Amino acid sequence: MVRAYRIKVPKPMKRKRSEEEIGSEAADYIDHDREGEGKTEDVIGDMPGIPVMPPVDGSKKPGVIFILDKAPLEIGKVGNKHVLLNSDEHANFLKKQSKDPSEYRPDIVHQALLAILDSPLTKAGRLQALYVRSTRHALIEVKPHVRIPRTFRRFCGLMVQLLEKQKITAVGNREKLLTLIKNPVTDHLPVNSRKIGLSYSSDKLVQVRDYVAAASDNVNLVFVVGAMAHGIIDKGFIDDFISVSNYPLSAACCISRITNALEQKWKIL
Repeated sequence: MVRAYRIKVPKPMKRKRSEEEIGSEAADYIDHDREGEGKTEDVIGDMPGIPVMPPVDGSKKPGVIFILDKAPLEIGKVGNKHVLLNSDEHANFLKKQSKDPSEYRPDIVHQALLAILDSPLTKAGRLQALYVRSTRHALIEVKPHVRIPRTFRRFCGLMVQLLEKQKITAVGNREKLLTLIKNPVTDHLPVNSRKIGLSYSSDKLVQVRDYVAAASDNVNLVFVVGAMAHGIIDKGFIDDFISVSNYPLSAACCISRITNALEQKWKIL
């Protein structure tokens, strides 16, 4: 009688998932140091672009445009790497260059962008356009459906890559999500635009909710908010100059007041 034997089939080895398959935010942006002098610390790495948020309601409805003015986005060579200069990490470097570290606050730009892009107003498809004007006269167009990195370190890496390559594209379809465009910003605004500058120093104190409620939906509202620690925005192209509080507010706080008022006006929950 022949003895029966059981054949053992080897278990398939578990394949280690790549970072792209994990689907976390860390997989969207990979740290990858470049070698050689004069090259940038590439926090974004060799990814083909950055991801986008889910599609928003694209139906034709009244919308709003934001301009972040005087954004301190400046690249400097620290050691053998190019970095986005900021007061926390590069104070000594800036002092050696006879520059005021308090003026280098790209974190303000990061917070302001998140305040706009995270708002229900944007998710409802009411953000028509978003522009950033830097202190170095760079004009950046930010698509409303872009997903900005949540951490400041990755945001800095993204800005370095943008300022060097002049564009950031989406994963897969290569859509331009952040692009350096030609000045002036007024060339990119709709014809029927009302450009509203915000500053604590303005003599015109308004209740934001009443101000936006009185505006016609046929007019394209363009809010210009300063993205710097100190100073005042460029008033050369402003139609109306207002203050929204009796107290100095951060850029993110000003933006939240505007988005909340517009959400109430357009009944966005």
